[in-house]
Amino acid sequence: MDDEKTLTYLIKLAQNGELCTLKNITWWQHCCTILKEIGMDIELYNTRQQKSSAYEAASMGQGCLRYLLTEIDKVDCLKKADWTPLMMACTRRNLGMIQELLSHEADPMLKNKDGWNSFHIACRKGDPAVIQHLLLANPEVWRTESKTLRTPLHTAAMHGCEEVVSILAQRCGYVPDGRDSCGVTPFMDAVRNGHISVAKLLLEKHQATPTAADIPGAQSVHHVAVTAQEEALEFLVRDLGVDVNQTATDMQLTSLHYAAKEGHTGTIKALLTLGAGTEQVL
Repeated sequence: MDDEKTLTYLIKLAQNGELCTLKNITWWQHCCTILKEIGMDIELYNTRQQKSSAYEAASMGQGCLRYLLTEIDKVDCLKKADWTPLMMACTRRNLGMIQELLSHEADPMLKNKDGWNSFHIACRKGDPAVIQHLLLANPEVWRTESKTLRTPLHTAAMHGCEEVVSILAQRCGYVPDGRDSCGVTPFMDAVRNGHISVAKLLLEKHQATPTAADIPGAQSVHHVAVTAQEEALEFLVRDLGVDVNQTATDMQLTSLHYAAKEGHTGTIKALLTLGAGTEQVL
């Protein structure tokens, strides 16, 4: 098949969405070779979103990324000074692609506009193998906060990534009850999203405090009432002995107030069963 027919065939495959065929790196190499021969710049960014070919390959998990990395100069090319190909590879939980990018000196410490680096993003996705590899590639990569002061530990706890939380608690130097800009701790993130096993892990391995308060003075028991996590509520009160009538210091509101404000009827019933005082709502 000559070059012109090959290029026509590749375009047809792309138009028909036949990605399995296109994933064959030999075809991609041939296509890129043709494009270079006709003067096409494979490092060109599109106008609207400033995406490069490497960024697109990483975001779609395409096998052509390996070839592109041998041809481009900027492995950390940014989309609108925002997300890098490595960040996108972390969203795909594709360890092979991540290893390929790191071997070409991709920088896992670069941050997007929200202050997240690749490690932050990987902690949200929760693949322990990816986390271990990023820590191996750069042992300091965990030392990062978003613009709202949220750490990767906050992120992993919020999304219930238990294995990742375990790795972070053992290998990284996060302080117990580290707070974001609102005063929220990883333990609060875990319980208010119903991740009780993660909360237990933080208690056992990271000395979390179940009665720590955020900036407005709300504790975990109040956060759980807002999100209607009734199993977590029972865990806090029955298992940990948290006071169900504890008030948030700045507003003097109890968990019953918070549940009533959100209209969580089931949570109100659960709170009453656990000993919440009805006179405090009136």
